[in-house]
Amino acid sequence: MAKYKEKEPERDITVLGEKTRFEGFLKFSEELHIAGTFNGTIDALGALVIKKGASCSADYVTAASIVVDGQVSGDMTAGDRIEIRSGGSVRGNLTTSRLKIADGVSFEGQVEMIRPNADIDLFSSRPDMLKDQLRLNPDQ
Repeated sequence: MAKYKEKEPERDITVLGEKTRFEGFLKFSEELHIAGTFNGTIDALGALVIKKGASCSADYVTAASIVVDGQVSGDMTAGDRIEIRSGGSVRGNLTTSRLKIADGVSFEGQVEMIRPNADIDLFSSRPDMLKDQLRLNPDQ
């Protein structure tokens, strides 16, 4: 007897290809994969993936989740999680509620863990104000 399996909703994924070089400001709401070179600022509602071999030099990166397989230079904030996979390289400070760092990673920076809070609108706050609102406070 065949089992009915509900189809997962399709995701909109944008890819900046291996030979693509982008400089400027990126804002997106779904999912972005960077396989080439990026220089600038990322302020996103969606998920960001830095692919193996890719290079990202950013003033700052804000996204719902961030996965790093390539190289990133710059501070990153993710409301959900940041994952640095084996072979990935990050030079910058991380602010997130969940962090996963694999073996074989190069990481230079500081980590600040934030508490999940449903009352805070993650994407309408400036990064500096967001950090203040979400800081872990042992007195709470």
